[in-house]
Amino acid sequence: MHICKYFTNFVADLIQIAMKKHFSVLIILFFGLLAQAQVHITIDNPDTWSGQALAPYVGKTVIFDVPMIVCANANGNYVVSPWRKFQPESHGYIGTADYNATVRVNNNCMFSISGISGYHRCGEKIIGLRAKVNSTSSLTWQGGTWQGNTRADLEANLPDLGDYRLLVCCFNLENYFMSLGSLGAKTEDGRKAQREKVSKALKRINADIYGLVELEYGNAAVADIRDTLNKLLPDRNYVFFYDGLSGQSQKVEFLYDANVVEPVETPVGSDAETANRKKMICFREKATGEKFIYSINHFKSMNDGSNERRVKEASAVVKLYNSYRKDPLIRENDGLFMGDLNCYAFTDPIKVFLNSGFIDLHRAFHADSSYSYMYSGLASYIDHAICSEQMYRQVTGMAAYHINSDEDDKYTYDKSNDRTMFRCSDHDPVLVGLKLDSTLSLNLDPYVNNGLNGDSLTFYYIYTSGTEDPVVYFDIYTLNGTPVCKPTLIKYEGDIFEKHTKYYSLSTSNPNLLDEVKAFLPLQPGMYVLHFYNKGTVYSHKLLIR
Repeated sequence: MHICKYFTNFVADLIQIAMKKHFSVLIILFFGLLAQAQVHITIDNPDTWSGQALAPYVGKTVIFDVPMIVCANANGNYVVSPWRKFQPESHGYIGTADYNATVRVNNNCMFSISGISGYHRCGEKIIGLRAKVNSTSSLTWQGGTWQGNTRADLEANLPDLGDYRLLVCCFNLENYFMSLGSLGAKTEDGRKAQREKVSKALKRINADIYGLVELEYGNAAVADIRDTLNKLLPDRNYVFFYDGLSGQSQKVEFLYDANVVEPVETPVGSDAETANRKKMICFREKATGEKFIYSINHFKSMNDGSNERRVKEASAVVKLYNSYRKDPLIRENDGLFMGDLNCYAFTDPIKVFLNSGFIDLHRAFHADSSYSYMYSGLASYIDHAICSEQMYRQVTGMAAYHINSDEDDKYTYDKSNDRTMFRCSDHDPVLVGLKLDSTLSLNLDPYVNNGLNGDSLTFYYIYTSGTEDPVVYFDIYTLNGTPVCKPTLIKYEGDIFEKHTKYYSLSTSNPNLLDEVKAFLPLQPGMYVLHFYNKGTVYSHKLLIR
């Protein structure tokens, strides 16, 4: 920090003016120079600088040469800091250098500030803040320039997601219920107000696919959103998957534009630890025929669920994906996992995904600056977007849309007459832009459909060239190494639902199968090993014949 110049000739000027008895000029000059002599605060090292550095200036006015950021704004009580405060586990595992650095920074330089007029959101910056120092933790506003993250900014522009073709949105709606009760709105007016705020947000996002979290069981809540959105966006044709659930519990659900995408097969789910809160579906983009698997999730809350329970949920989702992607009608390695996982970036449940080869899109696109949720003044993201390595090549951008977490809670639908989209939930929606292109995906190892008997065995080969005619040999051995069928050339029997997949069947009805091979069918019950070869690569699969 430094004191501005202008005092070099101050005393000489005063003497000269006094001698000329120009007292009025003297007063003007005195206060003018005094104003120019205000202390300017700079921060050279965030790791060591703290609010205690303001102690010599208590009762005086200072100007901050670094931007100050609003970190809390509850009921007009503002807290500012030179940097945004983050949950430490959003930056590092407990005990690591990154975690400890975040803790250290969080403990420094939080100033309550009075005298701010108007409403300002968390994340807004004050450039050139001029303030009176009341104490090492308290300031009084005297001037400055506000910049960025305003409601007008967010209404004008969605986050930059690049040149996407599909927009996918995950959104925790904070208990969107049709029944009036403890979880959702308490009154009919409150329910209508919630609908108005939520629908404005969903309309502004205008996604092709929504993964909605904290919906009421059954179809009424999601149908209410569908009907409202289809009126607000007449070019859309949003639909959802009907279920037979009932009650006032929370569930997750998909809402998608049937003009843009269509489901392949039916949704599947896992009830590990929490029922109806882990679902996935394979969507096909109608314009291109490209596919991807979308998983929407809501893990056990931090209040009533241990870390170990969320680890089990993450493991269940990965297991479900690895099974679902091998469905003969799906055959897809592009996976996108989203939802409120109720855990921070550097925790064990997320490690389950990362150790399985998946990529955290928050960190991939925004490193330490990403957040979707605020708790006790600390920003973090518990609303995750994670994808497979193959999917990552087709993600054009990802970001949280900060229409909720940075807002004062008083603008919730049941606490004010505010009917804008802002603070329609306590979570920010998370957006992912996709440009699907299967040529950017890694080849999936050919998959064998064992069936329940040995009458017909089918396997698949995915290739990258649309004109390729794969040359495949196969053989079959028992587990003890006895050959059942010698290496045999086999031609593919046809395409399976996409131009890059050929399928082969070992059955007596396959006209491309040699009679000498058909002679050993059906296989007797037991365990076998199938090898097949293409372009010098050998693939092995165990066959269980029952």
